[in-house]
Amino acid sequence: MHIVILGNGISGVTAARFIRKRSDYKITLISGESDSFFSRTALMYIYMGHMRLEDTQPYEPFFWEKNRINRLKAWIERVDFTQKRLYGSGGKVVQYDKLILALGSAPNKFGWPGQDLDRVGGLYTLQDLEAMEKGSKDLKRAVIVGGGLIGIEMGEMFHSRQIPVTFLVRESSYWNHILPKEESEMINRHILEHGFDLRLSTELKSIESDGEGRACGITTNTGETIACGYVGLTAGVHPNIGFLATTELEIQKGILVNEYLQTNLPDVYAVGDCAQLSAPKPGRRPIEAIWYTGRMMGEVAAYNVTGDSVAYDPGIWFNSAKFLDIEYQVYGDVRAVSPEEHQSVYWEHKDGRKSIRLVYHRDEGHILGFNLMGIRYRHEVCEKWLAEKTPIASVITQLGIANFDPEFFRQYEKDIVEAYNQQTGSALSLHKKRGLKGALQFLNRTI
Repeated sequence: MHIVILGNGISGVTAARFIRKRSDYKITLISGESDSFFSRTALMYIYMGHMRLEDTQPYEPFFWEKNRINRLKAWIERVDFTQKRLYGSGGKVVQYDKLILALGSAPNKFGWPGQDLDRVGGLYTLQDLEAMEKGSKDLKRAVIVGGGLIGIEMGEMFHSRQIPVTFLVRESSYWNHILPKEESEMINRHILEHGFDLRLSTELKSIESDGEGRACGITTNTGETIACGYVGLTAGVHPNIGFLATTELEIQKGILVNEYLQTNLPDVYAVGDCAQLSAPKPGRRPIEAIWYTGRMMGEVAAYNVTGDSVAYDPGIWFNSAKFLDIEYQVYGDVRAVSPEEHQSVYWEHKDGRKSIRLVYHRDEGHILGFNLMGIRYRHEVCEKWLAEKTPIASVITQLGIANFDPEFFRQYEKDIVEAYNQQTGSALSLHKKRGLKGALQFLNRTI
């Protein structure tokens, strides 16, 4: 049995690891991007000088041979699903028995004039990083198109080299289709405090050429021209499946898969950013380009290709990121615009850089979600509360055990209890149990 995995990101590598744990099958991992798996989320730290590429590689060079995972560096250009063959650059042909497609994402482009010029790029691949590095020499200004997590990372990268940055954000507030109003406005302020030129409600019309194939400026939808030597395209991503569009594989926005991550073709699976669930779990999106869901999909696919029938269940939604100096965590159901049945209690520190939002069901009274800025909560504690539909009053009084900030950091759970009491007319008080000891006691109660 020869299992071929196309893509060596977190999904593909996790699939390879678990296939090897469970079988003696031949495994070939194919990527045209890089020889070895690296942490994609650490690309920014290579540019900023905090890490080298080898520092972002979780596995030592001997790992692959030791685990008998064959690696092939090639760009696959065509797949013959009938003959079970992949055709790649340099005339390479690979035969498979089972195929896992772990193709990842590609930056969105919307047909802007000049979008394919040199010194225009996203921040997803190793090649994107190399292009950014090359384009940063003597760079006087960069323009970043799009407001989101990748955009803020790219802005921080340029900022680390004192390169001025202009953000073009189509929305009226940064990432306000994801963040509630108060948190989005916090990020607006934070970006401006760091000296960025933030243009809200502004769209890209075209990218201007210097006559030699390089970007030299942009024009906005208002007719303004901004000179720049690099244009970052961070207006979201889409499944990287263009070369499969004319095949018999069933595709919508991504590659359609069932709960076992099987496609419509025999012995073909899809995982990670390129996979679109035909029947996602309630409250979850069909495509979720998130690191932890990619890892989970890779493991589930490994079980299924090695003979077990295991359904993919992503569990309770969570995500974490960083907006410059503000860490961000979300657990459960927190929406930019709350439906009528959602109620929330919100507290924000007077410095404007920390906040806690608890979302709960207005009628049924149980916790629905946590949104945190500049404050860390324990995943296990929040997940337990959400899974058990814990009443908001119980969560409020025990909130201290969720706090995961370092020792000697101030804790603000008492403030949100007071905010909840003012909002509801309650007279709750915070229990004294807090920190790691309190969290362990809480988690062990049901073990």
